[in-house]
Amino acid sequence: MFMFKIVEKRLLADNIYLLRIAAPRVATSALPGQFVIVRVDEQGERVPLTIADYDKAEGTVTIVIQTIGASTKKLCALGEGDYIADFAGPLGNPSEFVHMSDEEIRSRRYLFVAGGVGTAPVYPQVKWLHEHGGKADVIIGAKTASMLIYTDEMAKVAENLYVATDDGSYGFKGMVTAKIKDLIDNEGKSYDECVAIGPMIMMKFVTLTTKEYSLPTTVSLNALMVDGTGMCGACRVSVDGKTFFTCVDGPEFDGHKVDFDEAMRRQAMYRKQEGDAIERHNHKCNCF
Repeated sequence: MFMFKIVEKRLLADNIYLLRIAAPRVATSALPGQFVIVRVDEQGERVPLTIADYDKAEGTVTIVIQTIGASTKKLCALGEGDYIADFAGPLGNPSEFVHMSDEEIRSRRYLFVAGGVGTAPVYPQVKWLHEHGGKADVIIGAKTASMLIYTDEMAKVAENLYVATDDGSYGFKGMVTAKIKDLIDNEGKSYDECVAIGPMIMMKFVTLTTKEYSLPTTVSLNALMVDGTGMCGACRVSVDGKTFFTCVDGPEFDGHKVDFDEAMRRQAMYRKQEGDAIERHNHKCNCF
């Protein structure tokens, strides 16, 4: 069986890890907005993770994981030089702008709003635009400074980088929605499109804010995915009153048309099962 080597592991923030995986075939085909399915071993759960970066020349793909459930804890317990059983992808549809000409990209201005771990999948999108002459302002939001990730990397590819922390420990004090208003109302900024990736509740309020300015907004609903193929049906989402599957029709959708309340209810459906899995994982670890 072919195995995938972890060539780099870094702790980015509390319980948030970067893993760079040797996966040449995935790296060759990867585009911004897509995801991979990771399985630690033959008995492991399928975990869909959005691609945080890729290097076609080196044949590596970067993923960023927050250790929340049993499977992510097991994955992040591995170290450099260890192997994982499966690393399938790239899956899902890439971001819409990859189909645009460089001339069209240069004529548009983007605003990216990244929340928490959602900062990682924002990075390859901003990087791609930068490489094709596009201009993108980026807002990175976190509860506090210690939870910020990818700020140095983002600063190199963003036209302007703004950081917002809830407690004011770094950058702008307040929510990302307040920073959006500040940029448009007080700094006179204007944008052709907003892209928001982060916690579901954050994306909901970002879309409510951008709707006030008639600013088209794209969101990524990757957090809804379970098996990553559409077969389980767990990632169903209502967009403009129609049902879509996040993993095969997305993961990006028109944020102004997404039923976020339904999506958040769906996201909470498996909370008990996730809790039970963590208990089993912790019990197994304590037995050694």
